[in-house]
Amino acid sequence: MTAPINRFQGIWIPLVTPFHGQDNRLDLEAVKKLVIHLINQGIDGLIVGATTGESATLTHAEHNELLKVVLDTVKDQVPVMVGISGSDTVEVAKNIKHYSNHFEISGFLMSAPAYVRPSQQGIIHHFEAAAAATDLPIAIYNIPYRTGVNIELETLQHLSRNPQFVAVKESGNGDISQLNDQISHTSLNILSGEDSIIFVCSCLGGQGAISAAAHIRPDLYKKMHELIGEGDLVKARQINDALQPFIHLLFSEPNPAPVKAALGIMGLIQDNVRLPMTVASPELKAKLEVALTKILAFNVD
Repeated sequence: MTAPINRFQGIWIPLVTPFHGQDNRLDLEAVKKLVIHLINQGIDGLIVGATTGESATLTHAEHNELLKVVLDTVKDQVPVMVGISGSDTVEVAKNIKHYSNHFEISGFLMSAPAYVRPSQQGIIHHFEAAAAATDLPIAIYNIPYRTGVNIELETLQHLSRNPQFVAVKESGNGDISQLNDQISHTSLNILSGEDSIIFVCSCLGGQGAISAAAHIRPDLYKKMHELIGEGDLVKARQINDALQPFIHLLFSEPNPAPVKAALGIMGLIQDNVRLPMTVASPELKAKLEVALTKILAFNVD
């Protein structure tokens, strides 16, 4: 069933994929444990199969198995969207149709085609073909440092004429001017995809974030976003100031290894990753242990 469009706001988590054993099998029990923990922390939604979930290393069967377990665990408590990427428009549309037909999901988070660097018109056709394959909402993921192409404001404005396109996850290298233009000049919900500028995005009028860092204390990110909406910038900045050093650590080595290391320290998952990703360094893990003690104990004054 399609989720109400206005649900695509707040703090969403691009779920990591827990693995275990020497052969890095899916750890479905850890998936359940993590999902329950995040829901209890007050998250607004989950993305399954995004970059943080190491989707590029998952087989089609694993994608299906992972999604089924997440949906069974969520039990409609929060909306669940599926991360979609690919450079072959026909194949992307085929995958979207598959998930739409076989799973009760709330929509898709979809990035521009990677590596091929299409024109803006090509990007429009790519997203329109995806929309034609489903009745579900689609959030547009703009992350030019991974895809090699920026989704321009005019392209977003064009796509927004179709009500299926409901939001943008903006990861434009911290380009505040572009972020502000999207918030001011489109009808789409704009969510920060850069964890270090969630505070800025919310202050500009953004509707939240899709945050890998928010696997840890998502309640703080949600409280910060709500405080900004209420106009209490003093308390919101207290939270932001506490989060910034921890966010820096979580992205000091390639995502999602540091996030998985932190979750491992918390006893929620094993911090296994699949190649070509490598686990967090011993030096970073030591720093994370110290930082975790502080952030887990932090409360707003």
